[in-house]
Amino acid sequence: MRIPLPTSTLVLIVPFVAACAANAPLPVNSAALSPAAAPARAASGADPLAGSAWALSQLGGQAPVPHATVSIAFAPGGGLSGSDGCNRYSSTYAFADKSLRLSGPIAQTKMACAKTISMQANRYIDALQRMAGYSLDDTNLRLLDAGGSALATFIAQWLSLPGSSWTVTGYNNGKQAVVSVLPGTELNASFGANGRLTGSAGCNTYVADFDAEGHALSIGVPRTTRKACAQPTGIMRQETAYTTALQQVTNYRIDGDRLELRTAAGALAATMARREEIEGGQ
Repeated sequence: MRIPLPTSTLVLIVPFVAACAANAPLPVNSAALSPAAAPARAASGADPLAGSAWALSQLGGQAPVPHATVSIAFAPGGGLSGSDGCNRYSSTYAFADKSLRLSGPIAQTKMACAKTISMQANRYIDALQRMAGYSLDDTNLRLLDAGGSALATFIAQWLSLPGSSWTVTGYNNGKQAVVSVLPGTELNASFGANGRLTGSAGCNTYVADFDAEGHALSIGVPRTTRKACAQPTGIMRQETAYTTALQQVTNYRIDGDRLELRTAAGALAATMARREEIEGGQ
């Protein structure tokens, strides 16, 4: 099945608080964030949210819609960005003691999604516009309204690629399209802390060296076992296209349980869903 690559447009949503001029949001630090890191910063008197990233666990007391990751990341300097489960968004925020508010308009991409996902996205953006404070503990961030009630609850998100493991959900077939993995096959990727990428390409296993710094990522030529698989039809073409796409990657983005690998031109090379954290590497 072909997955179209939409051209995203941006729209602005003016928050309920007064908007003020602000710089564009800064990229979030890509170092891994342990759940205890944010409270440790709070004790120092600095902004406890700067450099942290979070995945939604509850919205208005309800669990989020499955397979629609909602996230929020706070950049040093006051930038805020993430996914509402359907579209990417960005804005700026103002922090003071326990007060937390948007300080600028929300910019969003404008893609169509399933009704349940779109409804959740609207509720989430409304919650962002209404937030007036927050609470923070070792594992959770809660956005609060003016009355102190929880609007949304998040869990800390790991942003580091080394030490993570993923299942491939789509890959670039080399014909300017990202396609789904063939039914009955599994592609996966484990990024070891030792700089070695290992996984299954559908028929053969592979290993490659990788280097990740900030959001930059380079992957060497994968070395594979040498089996030949006949079924399902197209499995060897899929393997070749996937391993070729890996070599074209120059940057990555982790958003909750989703990983995007992109080329220097900004094209998707592969999309992946988080499996589990791994130790060291193979």
